Amino acid sequence: MPDQVQFAVSEGIATLTLNRPEKLNAVTAPMQQALARAVEHCNADDNVRCVILTGAGERAFCAGSDIGALDGYETPWALRHRVDYCDILRRLRKPALAAVNGFALGGGLEAALACDVRIAADSAQFAAPEIKLGWIGGGGMVASLTRAIGSSNAALMVLTGDVISADQALRWGLVSQVVPLPELLPASRRIAATIASWAPIAAEIAKLNFKAAFSMPFAQAVEYERDLQTICFGTEDAAEGRAAFKEKRPPRFRRR
Repeated sequence: MPDQVQFAVSEGIATLTLNRPEKLNAVTAPMQQALARAVEHCNADDNVRCVILTGAGERAFCAGSDIGALDGYETPWALRHRVDYCDILRRLRKPALAAVNGFALGGGLEAALACDVRIAADSAQFAAPEIKLGWIGGGGMVASLTRAIGSSNAALMVLTGDVISADQALRWGLVSQVVPLPELLPASRRIAATIASWAPIAAEIAKLNFKAAFSMPFAQAVEYERDLQTICFGTEDAAEGRAAFKEKRPPRFRRR
């Protein structure tokens, strides 16, 4: 991994840190490639059970794409068919948590939305400012933001480009918790550790189920959920969970 994307795994938790604080952790093409390799590693490594995405420094989680790098696309068509880092993050099969330590702007907000759970520092700020530059987000901004905070709130953010505070993000449901900045990573790791302690196949299937809930009609989503439950029920981990419950002991999940 290049220095601008730091990657570490400890006790079942992978931590991905965007490490370009002098540029508000804005993403470049090499950083996208590093993120892609990290996601591939996480998906392939059975020891990784949860992923935390955060930014280096105290100012920014991620300010989106490096604006200067956007001039590197020869045509709008080339931009349209770029490999987008939010698409890369959505390829994660493991549960993902965004620890938002500062500005989450444009593609940075989209990156946070690509994660399953979002925790924010009390100093964090969120915005979809692309309209101020003459375009709109293209990494799933409207689709993800509308699902997270509702159509009116999403429209307010996208059409004004204005910044909202961490407290406002909490009220709207954009984030699940707001904590003081020094407590952000410890709080995120506690949540990640809880997720990592449970049956990993069930966690990955639950993530699939969340995606289905947004993309399928209700009746079809319920049927799909039952199919996923059946798959889970047939695993060795599910049998271990039932045995541990009967024997009144902690389960020992082995991803089987």
